[in-house]
Amino acid sequence: MRAPRSKEPSIHQLRLYLALSEELHFGHAAARLFITQPALSQQIRELEKRLGVRVVERTSRALTLTEEGRALLPEARAAVAAVDRLRRVADAQLRQTSRRLIVGTIGAEAAMAHTRSVLRLLKERHPTTTLDLVNLSFGDHMGALAQQEVDVVFLRPPVTDDIELHHLATEPRVACLAADHPLAALPQLALAQLSGIPVVDVPEQVPRMWWDFWAVDPRPDGSRVRYGPVVTDMESLLHTVATGEAMCFLPTAACEYFPRPGIRYIKVTDLSPSTSAVAWLRRRRSESTIKAVRHAAHEVTRMAGNGQ
Repeated sequence: MRAPRSKEPSIHQLRLYLALSEELHFGHAAARLFITQPALSQQIRELEKRLGVRVVERTSRALTLTEEGRALLPEARAAVAAVDRLRRVADAQLRQTSRRLIVGTIGAEAAMAHTRSVLRLLKERHPTTTLDLVNLSFGDHMGALAQQEVDVVFLRPPVTDDIELHHLATEPRVACLAADHPLAALPQLALAQLSGIPVVDVPEQVPRMWWDFWAVDPRPDGSRVRYGPVVTDMESLLHTVATGEAMCFLPTAACEYFPRPGIRYIKVTDLSPSTSAVAWLRRRRSESTIKAVRHAAHEVTRMAGNGQ
């Protein structure tokens, strides 16, 4: 007679196990998970019972993963990731049927005239659609779109190949330097004058092609950029620049929307412009809420072109 089949582990238990595998300490993992240590220990014992193998080795001095526990880690990560993807897709479909649209913005894009025009037109033509605005950081704006945590994003290209967009406006870029930097006293600059000055960097999850454009890397002469501290949002970026640790390039609109003590915005004569756009996942372009955004964006640019 075959042995009775063990109960399947829950996703919750797998999440707890992954956290414990990273901390290798029940107390630290429990604090990170906002549960008590006894509750975590009980859940791990139940996980082991359901799997039929021990996943951790407990001693008075240390906690280690067993050989079986290490072998199960990739599968546990894959299972949790699959459920997370399932949940995100389900949420996106629920928003679709309930006419709810989550709109992401980066930097000052929410305040731009073209963004406000698109959202106003969208609301006029689809009054039953609920719009939720979410401000996104440098580190997560394209990731949030790819993971369907937002439906569309008002951003600054370039974008990855899985993203489709509609351009809304174009404007020059400017250099952002510490106010006490010697070059900050000049009325305008050329890119060559900024050679060798460190540029702020972004987290590794940010598509490199996006930051290469904003850092102007490589420069026109083929030289590579030297990077300074990593920043995740506008406030950390501006603080880093103000302290003189690095510089950056921003849209001209930053002069109006992000004035700060300790920094100067300077025109760069040979720097290519930037564009504003609204973006969505290419594979979702035919969904009704995405189509509504696309049509509104096209109408706004058509009216702007006609001088209306």
